[in-house]
Amino acid sequence: MRASALDAVLFDLDGTLIDTAPDMIAALNGLRAQEGLDALPYSIARTQVSHGSSGLVSLAFPAAGSADFELLRERFLGLYNERLAVETRLFEGCEQVLGALEAANKPWGIVTNKPAFLTAPLLAALMLDRRAGCVISGDTLPQRKPHPAPLLHAATLLGVAADRCLYIGDAQRDIQSARAAGMPVLLAGYGYLGPTDDPASWAADGQIASPLELLSWLGLAAPLAV
Repeated sequence: MRASALDAVLFDLDGTLIDTAPDMIAALNGLRAQEGLDALPYSIARTQVSHGSSGLVSLAFPAAGSADFELLRERFLGLYNERLAVETRLFEGCEQVLGALEAANKPWGIVTNKPAFLTAPLLAALMLDRRAGCVISGDTLPQRKPHPAPLLHAATLLGVAADRCLYIGDAQRDIQSARAAGMPVLLAGYGYLGPTDDPASWAADGQIASPLELLSWLGLAAPLAV
């Protein structure tokens, strides 16, 4: 993967571009408190954040039947919606990465499985909505990751070929989606990986331990601080 061959960058959202774990876990433990249960350890719950509401509720309520599970998931989403951006922030270094992409006139966008009713207000709260060249949420299309359609649609919106667009994500479905789309892909090793994950078997083109390492992959320099 040569930097000169890359015209655009697409990011997964949770666990790649922004750290949503504090607010999502606070909402989850709020739901557990309503049910008379102790809070889950942050370090354990963090590993499920990239798996969204279903993964978190499954972790917090493993014995819930299908009907109870869906009610718990809806209550969790309601609690989370009330605190979307209380503690959520860009991962350290991501602002410099976005600034470098913008300075180099390389468009960037977001492809997430997070539903639009959460994605849109969250990006607005972080003032990222007008900067992103495209935003594909989990319900933008009939398909979602690991299907390639969301990534291919994002590349089309940015006006670049899929094989000239880099995708970055922290979950196996991200790598699978990019591979199916014919898109080069990096694993965000700083994201929400769990102890049972085996990222070496996912066949990403590489792994970055921090967002700033992306600049080296792209051959870009960090913008000067103002």
